[in-house]
Amino acid sequence: MYKRTNLNPIKRYVFCLCLLLWSGISLGQKVGLVLSGGGATGLSHIGVLKALEEKGIPIDYITGTSAGALVGSLYASGFSPAEIEAYVLSEDFQLMTLGKLKSTQRFLYKEQEYNASMVDLSFAGDSIIKKSLPTNFISSSFLDFEMLKILGTVGASYGNDFDSLFVPYRCVASDITHKQSVVFDHGPLNQAVRSSMTFPFYLFPIRVNGTLLFDGGLYNNFPANVMYADFDPDYIIGSNVSNNAKPPSEDDLISQLTNMLVSYSDYNLPCDAGIIIQPKTDVSTFEFENVKRAIADGYQNALLYIDSISQHVTRRVTPEELAQRRKAFRAGIAPLTVSSINTVSGYKRPIKFVTSSLIRERKNEQLPLRTFEKRYYRLNATSQLAFLYPLITLKDSTYHLTLEAKKSKAFKLEVGGHFSSRPVNTGFIGLSYRMIGKTASTIRASSYFGKFYGSAKLEYTIDFPSVYPVSLSGYFTMNRWDYFRSFATFFEDVKPSFLVQNEMYYGARFDHPIGNTTKSTFDARYFILEDDYYQSENFSNKDTSDVTNFNGYTYSWQFVQNSLNRKQFANSGHYFIFKARYVTGNEKYTPGTTSQTDEIVQHQHNWINLNAEFQSFFIDQPLFHLGIHGKGVFNSQSLFTNYTASLLTLTSFSLVPDAETHFFKEYRSPQYLGIGINAILSPRKDLDLRFDGYFYQPFVTLQQNSDGTFGYSKPFKGETYMSSASIIYHSFAGPIRATVNYFPKQETPFSFQLSFGYVLFNERAIR
Repeated sequence: MYKRTNLNPIKRYVFCLCLLLWSGISLGQKVGLVLSGGGATGLSHIGVLKALEEKGIPIDYITGTSAGALVGSLYASGFSPAEIEAYVLSEDFQLMTLGKLKSTQRFLYKEQEYNASMVDLSFAGDSIIKKSLPTNFISSSFLDFEMLKILGTVGASYGNDFDSLFVPYRCVASDITHKQSVVFDHGPLNQAVRSSMTFPFYLFPIRVNGTLLFDGGLYNNFPANVMYADFDPDYIIGSNVSNNAKPPSEDDLISQLTNMLVSYSDYNLPCDAGIIIQPKTDVSTFEFENVKRAIADGYQNALLYIDSISQHVTRRVTPEELAQRRKAFRAGIAPLTVSSINTVSGYKRPIKFVTSSLIRERKNEQLPLRTFEKRYYRLNATSQLAFLYPLITLKDSTYHLTLEAKKSKAFKLEVGGHFSSRPVNTGFIGLSYRMIGKTASTIRASSYFGKFYGSAKLEYTIDFPSVYPVSLSGYFTMNRWDYFRSFATFFEDVKPSFLVQNEMYYGARFDHPIGNTTKSTFDARYFILEDDYYQSENFSNKDTSDVTNFNGYTYSWQFVQNSLNRKQFANSGHYFIFKARYVTGNEKYTPGTTSQTDEIVQHQHNWINLNAEFQSFFIDQPLFHLGIHGKGVFNSQSLFTNYTASLLTLTSFSLVPDAETHFFKEYRSPQYLGIGINAILSPRKDLDLRFDGYFYQPFVTLQQNSDGTFGYSKPFKGETYMSSASIIYHSFAGPIRATVNYFPKQETPFSFQLSFGYVLFNERAIR
């Protein structure tokens, strides 16, 4: 698969002497190109390639490290500099560098129900600290699959022999066990390049022949010695954007760690038969968003060296010749169709769930690229799997897939909440235990805690392996909502609670996907609700509240499509949900000391609730986003015993998130439509200046008369608005925002708050 490097000094001397004698004379000159590492800076090599090809300078061999290994592998796979440039400037490449997926590659069916978590930590039961620290900063899922498609098929189609590529190729990785460099000259091309680019703590490392490999730049960031040793070219062109680290200083931890990890690299050529281009660019290692500038800088700098190169390299290649050769080479690459699969997991038994989720083996199924890609990303979304790495070998006209699957650590701890200058602060904590074998299952316990909202939830979910997956969940949830009569801040006193809602429900849920971003859910549950409230504004701590209990069953079906880019305060993507619910139950009303009656009342209720919500960002530019957001509800429920009890059962309109933390009777109705806009300026990727404005139109509203009677109003009365203006910084943990909300029918229409976290809660039982 790879070999150790050891350049013979005598061979180097003889070789350099030959180069001095024959450079620039022989018409059969062979030219080697050496590309250094350097992250985003290293993509300036693309500009160097572009300049060399434009001037007809041949490239007969290529070696590279890290970013240079990636650029070199693409060139060696028959891609032109223009094609490589277009690829690294694409949205796909930018998502790879961020460790994200395209919206179509998400698998909504396996995404955990949104909660207020902000950070999470996975850990193993046998070693909570040692094996729980993360070893990668971003996910490599998209990168690894793209490299399989682009590089894996090329290598496999040409026998995994790097001398048989469009340009013979070598790349360098680092074996940290033996503290030495390794050179790949054969094997899966995508695996070799991935090993060379595995920057420590940035990407998850992979093993090759049992050895854990990292970025080649740790020990050899400019593999000129590999070029000499393996190819014996007549002339060497180097492109170098790196330097050795400066000596460490006492107060600079980064410099100390860098010197511990990275060995000295020789950035010189050992003789005169060559030249080193040193592109000057201000693009730093991880500034992948500025790749275009790096390429331009590489191109302009390379042009300065063309005359010097031309004095020694007399042979030329024409664009027509290169185009014909590329066409012939690419024609030899078999399209990616998978016909067999085996898994490697490092455990005693392979993970049966993995294979069963990808292919129906008994039917001798063949997976064309589109089908394979869809199923791969579905499997990748399995929370019980921490890492997948794909390799392929050519069988005949199809490929055999070897999939390395690494289990997630069994436990996952989630912490978060919503912390605000208003008295609605809520903490969140969750703990999951994950298992995978023939099936995948999760036991999850979570809790919200705070004066305003408290909740406890226990859930067990089992996923059944299939190319058309389904899951079954059983759950138990308790919710408590404690509203105050105030827009108070931390520094104001709040009046006693005027409304407390308690919910307890348990049931079962059946989920199945319809597409990668859509799913369908059937749910059945038994619920116990208790509302404690006062029907008079004149009450004290000595009074007892009225109590309405409502117990029964509810059955629902829900369809969801979601490609929004964030779980709250999104600025890109689309969302649609439709839910149909049937409710049947018994109401029991027990009056308190402020009630006008002493009679205990019971009623049976049955109704249907239809609920639809949509959000779509139809303008989605880097600096400006504009979306439309709306919700509609139809509810056939009958009135409860009194006005307040009836109002509490109605669905609220709360598309402004902070409206969830208030009890607004003006936004409650059995039937309504609400629609608004989301206008967002994004001067930076992580900073939004956001305005959300909505119009609310109830079909009927619930009204209480002066004599204590109540009923529904005439149609289309009670329309109103709500809006919100925010400055939001999307930190790695969660949104930090300053918000002004406007609810025009309140005693204090405007309210200001500072907050950190998500305004998200467990699902209500029926409301």
